[in-house]
Amino acid sequence: MKIESVEGLILTETNYSESSKILNVLTKEHGLIGIMSKGCRNPKNKLHGVSRKLIYGTFNIYYKEKGLSTLISIDIINSFSKTVMDLEKISYASLILDLTNQVVKQTDSDEILELVIDTLTKIDEGLNPIALTNILELKLLDYLGVAPSIDACSHCGSTKDIVTLASDSGGYICKDCYNNEPLVSEKTIKMIRMYYYVDIKNITKLDVSDQVTNEINNFLDDYYDRYTGLYMKSKNFIRKLNQINKN
Repeated sequence: MKIESVEGLILTETNYSESSKILNVLTKEHGLIGIMSKGCRNPKNKLHGVSRKLIYGTFNIYYKEKGLSTLISIDIINSFSKTVMDLEKISYASLILDLTNQVVKQTDSDEILELVIDTLTKIDEGLNPIALTNILELKLLDYLGVAPSIDACSHCGSTKDIVTLASDSGGYICKDCYNNEPLVSEKTIKMIRMYYYVDIKNITKLDVSDQVTNEINNFLDDYYDRYTGLYMKSKNFIRKLNQINKN
């Protein structure tokens, strides 16, 4: 094994033996790798406070191409300190980590880490966490090869008179192809296209109505269920949390 420094984000942590953890880290240099953090569960260990999900930094490791690398130290770039102290923010951040962990196992794209970091940064800065999560969810569908049709009608290809959005049709539906699918607002039709094309790092304001948020979120939830085969436990927690907030 050689000593190497890699930039990455901890997606998952799993306890190992009595005092260690195995960290799944999405890195810029090697994609998703496993790193053993020895003794980190001991409060006196130097790795104790940094061997957790949502730590983004430079990982100094004994790198092993096949098998587990070993952690030496982490130079933190961002610990997302505001997010971990807020229930709503950490709930959506956990969903993002869960989703990312599953997506990167199906694609070797080196663009995903930057997308995820940009999203988590904006959430930490206080922008709308559900809208940001939806933007990332929509963009990640591209990497899974199942992106919805949001430039033209999913049935006929027309770019005119789009009247709704439906997951079972794969995206936009024009008035000529409409067949009693549930209608969404005109704002939702425009906003989901903006979500797809926006550069996350350039977002400075994200005011989205509850109606548009709910319609886009419901579309993406159903779309993921239909076309990706991915299952996120963290999404169930968010649904319960949202139900509590409504009550």
